This record gives sequence, structure tokens and C-alpha cells, in this order.
Amino acid sequence: MKQKSFSKIIAKLRSHYGEPPPPKTTDALGIILYENIAYLVSDEKRDAAFDALKKKTGLKPTKILAASGEELNRIARLGGGHPELRGARLQEIARIVLHDFEGDLNNALQLPLPQAKKSLQLFPSIGLPGAEKILLFTRTYPVLALESNGLRVLLRLGFGEEGKNYARSYASVQEDLKGEIGSDFDFLISAYQLLRKHGQELCRRTKPQCESCPLQSSCAYYSRLRKI
Repeated sequence: MKQKSFSKIIAKLRSHYGEPPPPKTTDALGIILYENIAYLVSDEKRDAAFDALKKKTGLKPTKILAASGEELNRIARLGGGHPELRGARLQEIARIVLHDFEGDLNNALQLPLPQAKKSLQLFPSIGLPGAEKILLFTRTYPVLALESNGLRVLLRLGFGEEGKNYARSYASVQEDLKGEIGSDFDFLISAYQLLRKHGQELCRRTKPQCESCPLQSSCAYYSRLRKI
């Protein structure tokens, strides 16, 4: 029941939602800070916290380390709960850049793909999916990066198999689609954004809005529901 073409899936989502806006940041360190600046909040609140960090301290590791813990906590508070933990993480990130990458994350981006992924996972809150997002959004490697919403969408469409853990499910979907990914950064970044949006708005974890889904005609999950 899955779509014959990954590109057709993305085309349908683009037709439904429109062209996604440019990413908030395409800088490797910026993406890592953006992921850590907020927790369980809307994109709008995450953007506000990131903008405050950029304005009040700047995004350079030395500037973040020079900021007081109180100032970083105030900024992190814009991004939801546990601001002290996230404020401390911002300084941890800055220290890792200076200590492990000589102050320049481009050193990680220049590594072969397996080593680049491993290096980026030194940072808090950055697992394999996060590392691949960085490599994609910085236009370093054209990988099929996915976050949880996008992964759920593709599993429900019938790509890959849901494994015993997130890592297995993620790898399974990537393996199933490896022949359809190509090397177009614009397409892959757009795919990441559109799949995420679809998972947030219609293909939700609970109570998915299948009747409104532009992909329902070829969705394995929807086909199973109709047989119940």
C-alpha cells in the first residue's frame, strides 16, 4: 500500500501544506543550540528563546561561556521548563566546541560521514537523527534525516518496519528508502520539514486525522483501520 515514489509523497505534502519556510538556522552550532534551548514547547517559543540567545549573548562559544548562569537561565526560561538544566547545557556545548573541535565545528563536518555522525553525537540531546539533521541542513551530506514525527509518517505509509526500539525503526525506514533519496539538498530539507509538519498536524501519534490526509489512498495504516 505504500507510495511508489518517495518524491510523490513529498510532492503531495507540498501541495497540501505549501512550501516550508527556510530553516531557522543552517549553522552546525546554531542547530545544536536551537535543539537545546527549549524543551516540549511550540516552534514559536523555541524560536523566541533562540533569538534571545542570539541577541543577548551571541552564538559563539566564547560568548556563551562568558555569559552568567543567571542570564542563560533567563533566556532558557523562554523555552519552557528546567531552564537551569538547559542553561548549563548551553555552556557545556560551548566547552565541547572549544575543547574537542578547536573552536570550529567545521572540523567535524569535514570528516567522513561515519566519523562526522559520531563526532556530532558528543553534544547533549544530539543522537543519530540529530547528527544527520545537522549534516543535512548544513549541506554537508545528503542524508535522509528524520525526527519522530516524520519517522511515524513513513512507518504508517508502509516503509520499513517498526522495531523494538527507535533506532531500529529509524534504520529500517532509511534502508527501505535508500534507493529513492538522491542527493538534492533542497528536496531532502523540504522532505524533513514537510514530514515533520504532517506528523504534527494530521498524522499525529494519537487520534490521527486520517480522513483529512492527502496520503490516505496509499497509506498502509489507514488501510488497516478501514478493515477493523
